[in-house]
Amino acid sequence: MGNMRRRNFLKVTFGALTVGPVVARAAAFGAYDRVRLGRSGIETSRLCFGTGYKAFNRVSEQTRLGHDAFVALLRAGYERGIRCFDAADLYGSHRPLAEALKPFPRDRYTLISKIWWRKGGVPEEDKTAVPEQIRRFLKELKTDYVDIVQLHCLTDGRWQTELADRMEALEACKKAGMIRAHGVSVHGFKALQACATSPWVDVAHVRLNPYGVKMEGTVEANLPVIRAMRGKGQGIIAMKLLGEGAFSHDGEKINASLAFALRSGLADVLNIGFMSTAQIDDIAARIAAVTPNAGGTRNPHPDPLPGAGEQTTSP
Repeated sequence: MGNMRRRNFLKVTFGALTVGPVVARAAAFGAYDRVRLGRSGIETSRLCFGTGYKAFNRVSEQTRLGHDAFVALLRAGYERGIRCFDAADLYGSHRPLAEALKPFPRDRYTLISKIWWRKGGVPEEDKTAVPEQIRRFLKELKTDYVDIVQLHCLTDGRWQTELADRMEALEACKKAGMIRAHGVSVHGFKALQACATSPWVDVAHVRLNPYGVKMEGTVEANLPVIRAMRGKGQGIIAMKLLGEGAFSHDGEKINASLAFALRSGLADVLNIGFMSTAQIDDIAARIAAVTPNAGGTRNPHPDPLPGAGEQTTSP
């Protein structure tokens, strides 16, 4: 795409709100606003605390902070107003989350976790039948239920066939009250297209930023698919908002990416990994600065705090 065509596309996307069926808001956005995740019946905060910054083999940059520091950071996120916490078996964040959220009423926050079904990543002996994995998740998270459990890191368009047994098992876990909703974390365009045809998906993690960074396929190709998912009532959690950290030091691009996700109406929740309370406050201020109309952001923070995290997953 030429530069002029790209500029025109972004102008239409940011300004006219033509990319989705959601009506533009009259009021300003807030990081801690209560939002609905599609038709899943789950309400949570607009901003989600991602706990898998550069995570694999149950180790991440956040776990490297040390257990006590990570717990304190998670708890500070809750105290600021974050009510959505994204974990995964891959991340090694279940136990820190359980400790961090222990003082707070269980019905006040949303827990997300994910099943790692690929080779590597977690010990093979832990890749047991889905119900057994969910029972382990419940024990590690010290909870009676997980709000959302997703199949992690889908890239192939045939996932509905290849993972049909796991889908069926998660549906049974939902009926048993072990989880409230199920879905997928999408890391490939063909897998995204398959999501739009699946009545099984309650909530999906999708890659979303205006620059196409870490988004397989062009932005123009991805948006209609996400719009179709929204039209089916699937809850959408946006990830890769900072291009997996590619522009986490570029304040203008961060502002533009947040504005893109918020004004388009394509994402219910924004998932960002955090390494400090200052980063949480920085992103919250940027979200509050996004105007719902075409007037642009007020850009109160052109220079980001260093190290704002992004979730990363290695297939």
